[in-house]
Amino acid sequence: MLDLSEDERVLLKERFDAISGGFSALDAYDTDGVEPLVSVLDLQNVLREDVSVKFMSREELMANAPESHDGYFQVPAAID
Repeated sequence: MLDLSEDERVLLKERFDAISGGFSALDAYDTDGVEPLVSVLDLQNVLREDVSVKFMSREELMANAPESHDGYFQVPAAID
């Protein structure tokens, strides 16, 4: 369905054949009994626990705003 010239078709076919050949080389290896890996690193979840912490009050935050309206930052309109 792609509109390609004959030269582009030949080039893409050569590239796809090279990629396919690379994957075919993997067939030479015996992988029976090998567990699939998600990562090569033996790590567990290293992320911290997601805990909500309120570090400033709304009033403290709004004190730094150049303009505010009803407790929200007021900014110039981006779309007319």
